Amino acid sequence: METVIKELRDHIAILRLNSGRANPISSKLVDELSKALVEIKGVASGLVLCGGDKFFSAGFNLPELLTLDRQAMGNFFERFNHLCMELFTVPIPTVCALSGHAVAGGNILALACDYRYAAAEDKKIGLNEVKLGLPVPYLADMMLRHIIGNRYATHMIYSGEFMTFSDAKIVGLVDVIGSADELEDFTLDRLSRIANLPNQAFSAAKANKVERIKKRYEEYYQSKNDEFLDCWFSDPAQKNLREAAAKF
Repeated sequence: METVIKELRDHIAILRLNSGRANPISSKLVDELSKALVEIKGVASGLVLCGGDKFFSAGFNLPELLTLDRQAMGNFFERFNHLCMELFTVPIPTVCALSGHAVAGGNILALACDYRYAAAEDKKIGLNEVKLGLPVPYLADMMLRHIIGNRYATHMIYSGEFMTFSDAKIVGLVDVIGSADELEDFTLDRLSRIANLPNQAFSAAKANKVERIKKRYEEYYQSKNDEFLDCWFSDPAQKNLREAAAKF
């Protein structure tokens, strides 16, 4: 089964997560989404990332990842973060269309897009890593603070609590809330207005936006990944992760 379904509509690429009911982020999904980003370069003038109506994504595929040793898990985690950086820096406008829950790794993918448009105000978004004994990944931490500011980001990261899309709009994490029936068409219409602007100018503007985070990520990601792995393989985190995996 393809974990990412790719569609091109009037020069707008639509990448739809398709890895199961909760769209867990597996090694295969990371590879296929990375490949899709390469394939749309020079072809698409805008990108919509979307998932299912129940879940955009519930985060990492824990049953799969808990079978990995440190080296293999480190490889996966590095590839996931590099994917997020590719999505964050792709030189075209991007929107994450959220009709389902976006938590943990799912929230991180949404953060990597320029905009987050949502339907169903009662669906949840958030980063619960601290409750599992993990830090929010370094890149995600930086992107979140960039989007909603230090005060709100610190509360989200420290508490590990989820919030509804309507509450997320109040703090600036979600840009627009529309009806579920019209979300995709609304997203394509809004995105096309930006995608039709001169690409050279847009690309330069986006490079300015992402430059500081990109430089810090490239400088520190290896040591920060090691810190994450130390926590991942700690006894408390392994216990919490296995309990969470049992609910998949």
